[in-house]
Amino acid sequence: MSHVHLAVYLRDHRAGAVAAVALLEQLERTHAGSPVARFARQLKADVEADVRELEGLMDRMDIGSDVVRKAAGWLVQKAAELKVRVDDPADGALRLLETLEALGLGIDGKRALWGALAAAAERTPALSTLDYAKLGQRAAAQRAEVEQQRVAAAQAALDDRHADRV
Repeated sequence: MSHVHLAVYLRDHRAGAVAAVALLEQLERTHAGSPVARFARQLKADVEADVRELEGLMDRMDIGSDVVRKAAGWLVQKAAELKVRVDDPADGALRLLETLEALGLGIDGKRALWGALAAAAERTPALSTLDYAKLGQRAAAQRAEVEQQRVAAAQAALDDRHADRV
C-alpha cells in the first residue's frame, strides 16, 4: 500500500470526523435540555473516541495533520449546516432529519474505513495496531442509534398534518 495513499485516506476520514463533531455540537446546542441533546452529547463522545483511535494510528504511522483537509472538514460542516438551515429556517423536524441523515452517512463511511483498514492490515502489519472488529461494532451501534433518532425525526418532519409548515 502506498503510504501517500494511506495518508490521504486517513486525513480525509479525519476531516469527516471534524465535520461530524461540529454537527453534533450544533445539535446539542440547538436541542439543549432535550433527549436529542443527550443523544448528540453521547454520540459526540463516541465519535471523539473514534477520532482518538484514528489519530493514534496516524501518529504511529507518522502521518501528520493536513491543514487543508481540516479546513475542508470545517467547510463541509458549515455547508451542511447552511443547507439544512435554508431547508428549515425554523429549526424544526426537517433540519433534524437532514442532520441525522448526514451523520448516518458519515458513520457508514467510518464503518467502511475500519473495514478497509482491517483488510489492508493483512498485508501492512503497521495497520494491525487497532481492534477493527471492535471499532466496526461500535460504528454499527452508533449507526443504529442514529437510525432510531432519524426515523423519529422523519415521522415528525414528514407528517401530513404538518405539511403546511414547509
